[in-house]
Amino acid sequence: MRYFTSDTHFFHEQLLGMNDFAPRPFLTVHDMNETIIENWNAVVNETDTVYHLGDIAMYFTRPASISIMAVSDVLNRLNGHLILIKGNHDNRALFKYLEQHNAQLSDGKPKFEFHDVGVYLKYDHRQYYLTHYPFSLGIVGNVINLHGHIHHYAMPAKENINVGVDTPETAYLDHEVPFGRPFSFAEVEQMVTGKAIDYQKRH
Repeated sequence: MRYFTSDTHFFHEQLLGMNDFAPRPFLTVHDMNETIIENWNAVVNETDTVYHLGDIAMYFTRPASISIMAVSDVLNRLNGHLILIKGNHDNRALFKYLEQHNAQLSDGKPKFEFHDVGVYLKYDHRQYYLTHYPFSLGIVGNVINLHGHIHHYAMPAKENINVGVDTPETAYLDHEVPFGRPFSFAEVEQMVTGKAIDYQKRH
């Protein structure tokens, strides 16, 4: 199966607590990190693919090798083949380290795959552009932009779907999603449909 997430911000202490921008109901980054890992691994298997749309972590130390290895350890605890799209807070040194220490999964795929800008997918007669930043698609048919970056906000366009861990667009789902658990394609489709209906009502 394929899953989607963004803006996990592992180790980002300044985001802890409840706020309008990025609600994180945790007392420590350890609690936040472990919750994301547990909820992620509850649904994602080793042979599944997870598209992470950027801002993996916010943890910078001197020497940088300490934080890079700490983030690498967290990512290696996450199940699946991780396709990492670079976010504005992602460090090229981290990607380089992950590439140099890239494990091979049981199905022969590497643990990590890297993209600077985005990924293009087709699924069920629809096209998906996966990017960190949301972007305007203009007048399009069955084209959807899956993105992150804006945390607990949503773009006022039916073609833009925020799949970050803080997204408010889970309101279009008929069930709750545990914090940090990536979204399945079925859940993404439900968000797309729900947002389109909501958009029609408003316009």
